[in-house]
Amino acid sequence: MAISTPTRHAWRALIGLLGLTLVLFGANAAGVHVFKEGTWVPELALDLQGGTQIVMEADTDGATPTDEQMAQAVEIIRQRVDASGVSEAQITTQGSDNLVVALPGNPDQAQRERIEASAQMQLRPVLYASNPATTFVGDDGESTPYPTPDPTLADEPTAEPTDPSDLNWVTDKMYAEMLAYNCEAEDNDPAHAPHDEPLITCEADGSAKYILGPVEIDGSDIVDAQAGVNQDNGSWLVSIDFDKSASDGEKSGADKFAEISQRLVNLTGVQNQFAFVLDGNVISAPGMNQAITGGSAQISGGGITEESAKVLADQLRFGALPMTFNVISSDTISATLGSQQLMIGLVAGLIGLVLVAAWVLLVSYRALGFVIIASLAVMAILTFVMLCLLSWRIDYRLSLAGVAGLIVTIGFTADSFIVYFERIRDELRDGKSPFAAVEDGWARAKRTIFSAKSINVLAAVVLYIMADATVKGFAFTLGLTTVIDIVIFVLFTHPVMQLLVRTRFFGGGHPLSGLDPSALGAVHTSRTSFRSPTAAKGRAQRSRGEAEKRQTIAERKLEEQRRAAAGDKQTSNAEGDH
Repeated sequence: MAISTPTRHAWRALIGLLGLTLVLFGANAAGVHVFKEGTWVPELALDLQGGTQIVMEADTDGATPTDEQMAQAVEIIRQRVDASGVSEAQITTQGSDNLVVALPGNPDQAQRERIEASAQMQLRPVLYASNPATTFVGDDGESTPYPTPDPTLADEPTAEPTDPSDLNWVTDKMYAEMLAYNCEAEDNDPAHAPHDEPLITCEADGSAKYILGPVEIDGSDIVDAQAGVNQDNGSWLVSIDFDKSASDGEKSGADKFAEISQRLVNLTGVQNQFAFVLDGNVISAPGMNQAITGGSAQISGGGITEESAKVLADQLRFGALPMTFNVISSDTISATLGSQQLMIGLVAGLIGLVLVAAWVLLVSYRALGFVIIASLAVMAILTFVMLCLLSWRIDYRLSLAGVAGLIVTIGFTADSFIVYFERIRDELRDGKSPFAAVEDGWARAKRTIFSAKSINVLAAVVLYIMADATVKGFAFTLGLTTVIDIVIFVLFTHPVMQLLVRTRFFGGGHPLSGLDPSALGAVHTSRTSFRSPTAAKGRAQRSRGEAEKRQTIAERKLEEQRRAAAGDKQTSNAEGDH
């Protein structure tokens, strides 16, 4: 006997779901045993686990930062932290010049650098470049480890510089200082150099040192930055888009960059280069092969790796901090809520599951309720492994708000089951067979279910984008579990129903199956065969009333004619007996 098409589709869906589950568990196992970053338990957020508190002080040379500057710094650091995952970090101000950043767990060095870096981006023309070796002009012997230039050297330009690429910026004394400059000296402080003066600094990896002209573009002229791969050689790079709109009579970043490129393309040697300077160090100093007027540029080379490219792109995309911050302390802090609150949340979820199970088994759906319980169990498994995966892939942390999102999803999922099963029951009341009722019920119910789930996902996305960081966990888990709910309906719930109605217990309409037409109050046994009214009480009477409402006018008239004919026949038989 050939297997029917719905049965084949059901088995394929279930096998596909099994394969998806195995892939997810395999990926997480690889994270645990191969990459050594994964976990078999979802990571907890700051409110449930505790973590690290970093206090940073604004370096403003004695001036008090404004409230607007501090608020801007809080927002920029929050964006940097959120770019690495849904960790629900807390960023607040303390006093007039301190920022307090609280992160869950123990952040790694890359996370710390993402937060602490001021990301002061500057574009300066290259005037001179040399290897990092230290040489001396005006050597004064062994009096100091790194002799200073001869004080008689000229420290004023011989002529007034005409543009930032003019070599007249470089005095004899500055050139001597560049030759004697030690890239590894701890007292170097290029990040605080004046913007309108030349700068002596080094490549970020110490491979070269430079004399750079005054700043021509800064971080405020950059509107976007993305990490990518060079298709020609496979190296990592950072693409930068400059601001194209001018304001307050000033040129836009794109216009400034176009002027720089047009000037540099006509120069030779190192003067043809321009340097991207991050916090005083040269990230890249590419040459200018042609004038660039589109407002876009790329930082490549200089040993940029995948990790450093992504970190740099995040820092530039989220803008430079309005001031430099120095870390004054980094301490471990305890959980703000603790494991007791997590346990309360989990217990609340279990109570909700028990109540749903009791209602579907004892009150409404009888044995059909086991399909709901099994679907919720499969959903719990997929949700668990997804949270574990996301914990090490995007640094997701489960907070109490996230637990609330998981609990709320139980109710949303139960609503979907009700829509589907009630649609099946309506088809049974119309006189369809269990096989046809499941297929037609799914065809009609899925439109309602998908529409409702789409609204839930849209609401979760909007809430995640617009809400405060403390609510992002709720929105994230709500959206994630809603998507998983749809997958479960398509790959598990409906296929299981397709298989169950082919069993004698469910397909035959056993009174305990939840698919008994008599218990549902069906008014006809097929599309053209009607049941005779029988005495009914309580819930059965309500079900019969609902079924009778579903009859069309033609069906009701046909039923009345059948009953009248049956009554006339009984009257005739009685008169004959008399």
